[in-house]
Amino acid sequence: MDTPLLEVRGLVQEFVARDYGGVKGGVVHAVSGVSFSVWPGETLGIVGETGSGKSTLARSVLQAPRPKAGTITFRGADLTTLRGKDLLQARRHLQMVFQDPFSSLDPKWRVRDLVAEPLIAYRVGDRAARRHRVDQVLELVGLDPAAHGSRRPRELSGGQAQRVAIARALAIEPAMIICDEPVSSLDVLIQAQVLNLFERLRAELRLSYLFIAHDLALVKQVSDRVAVMYLGKLCEVGPGEEVYRQPLHPYTQALLDSVPGAANAKAATTIRGEPPSPVHPPSGCRFRTRCPRAAQRCADEEPVMRELPAGNTAGHSVACHFPLVPAADSPARSEEKIGETPR
Repeated sequence: MDTPLLEVRGLVQEFVARDYGGVKGGVVHAVSGVSFSVWPGETLGIVGETGSGKSTLARSVLQAPRPKAGTITFRGADLTTLRGKDLLQARRHLQMVFQDPFSSLDPKWRVRDLVAEPLIAYRVGDRAARRHRVDQVLELVGLDPAAHGSRRPRELSGGQAQRVAIARALAIEPAMIICDEPVSSLDVLIQAQVLNLFERLRAELRLSYLFIAHDLALVKQVSDRVAVMYLGKLCEVGPGEEVYRQPLHPYTQALLDSVPGAANAKAATTIRGEPPSPVHPPSGCRFRTRCPRAAQRCADEEPVMRELPAGNTAGHSVACHFPLVPAADSPARSEEKIGETPR
């Protein structure tokens, strides 16, 4: 296939803020002009700290709620223009797995009923066919239908509950699954098991994933490409191994430095202060108020995403005036000294 499965262009999502962090009134700029593509069979990881807009981005792709601007093309159809049954049918092939499985599963329902819910909603097959499909996907995610089918969520462990959520997403054979921090509520051992499950399902079912997390090392394990997000904007996009080995944006470097035991050749990058309010984001580069490399240009001019030939792999792009590349490849920085951050 020569076209992306999912193509997002200029996505903007904003909310009216009656009282956001003590700031009354205004608009929360949750996602601002984000663009990316996901190809068939590919996993794109979206990584960033809490409040960067990752979950809002995921929900906007699903049109829940609809974005304020931009286009979202999935399997050749622009979801932002679809309504009613047309949107419902398009979203059949685009499912989501949430962070907390116990919050996403009705505590009164049994596992069989939870997994069968999308089959009933889309009127797939008769009762016997649906029961067969439920057993099939439960076995696919590593759960015994006879042992777990009649249980309720409270009778499951966290890992088992998340497997049920994954089985429910798989029930109607989607082309893509959006994973919104799907392992962050699980302990380390179970995280590894669930990540291995995602990888196996991708290989067996030819799935694509939009995988959202705040841990860059974890995202790198399961992603073909990684997009780093800060305060509603993408600041770096590239192959997972390349971004992990040679980050180009100071924020990406800081995320890596925050991972215990991460091996990086560059010196540790220190991020100062708290993220700015999305109600009043900084001018120019949104990361400049915390960046140790910021200069006056960063306040005056918003950096655009551009591909740099610094790594060994094509497709590594960064939105930064002064990226982390060898001096010969980096623009001159005569405005201010490194570490003098304009406000």
